Amino acid sequence: MSCTGVILAGGAASRFGGLPKGLERVDGRRIIDRVAAALREVSDDLLLIANAAEASTWLPGVRTAADVRPGLGALGGLHAALAQAGTDVLLVAWDMPFVSAALLGELRRIGDGGPDESRHELQLVDTPDVVIPESDGSRRGVEPLCAWYSQRCLGAVGRTLDAGDLRVIGFHEQVRVQRLPVVRVRDFGDPARLFSNVNTRDELAALEDAAAALGRTHG
Repeated sequence: MSCTGVILAGGAASRFGGLPKGLERVDGRRIIDRVAAALREVSDDLLLIANAAEASTWLPGVRTAADVRPGLGALGGLHAALAQAGTDVLLVAWDMPFVSAALLGELRRIGDGGPDESRHELQLVDTPDVVIPESDGSRRGVEPLCAWYSQRCLGAVGRTLDAGDLRVIGFHEQVRVQRLPVVRVRDFGDPARLFSNVNTRDELAALEDAAAALGRTHG
């Protein structure tokens, strides 16, 4: 099965002064480049979903597409990702600097056919439409902006938008969802680090400090 790695750039970034936060740097690299590098390792193609007029210049050589249904938040972004990719997708928000290729690869492996049985046992959903990691820090308990989505989700996402429900997990009752338990997520790193994202300047500074500390640790 083909899988497109999708970088989702969106949101008003109101707490970040409206600036394109994915273009900020952590440990000397733009966040968007860090996300793209992780996705390149485990997907067959890349797609940037962004509405900014200058978005096509952010990642030269990567196809850029805008929302099909603008103004509908992250769920509208997922809809665009599925509609524009035409394949299953690995979706990652563009402000997650520490997401790992290993975790993304595991999400895709489960979506494509099953996990490595040498790891913790996992009760598998038959033919999942969504593979989503659990997180201690998310108010939802899962991380929908770092997840694998089957092309089969497109209809359900569209119906949810039609109903005026903009929750990014609002369509889950219509599809088969496989959660990756947080104990499995920890095989790939600290969930608080893996799913950390940038909403404010203070958070960006904290992530820069964390990257510097990790660099000193590995010397």
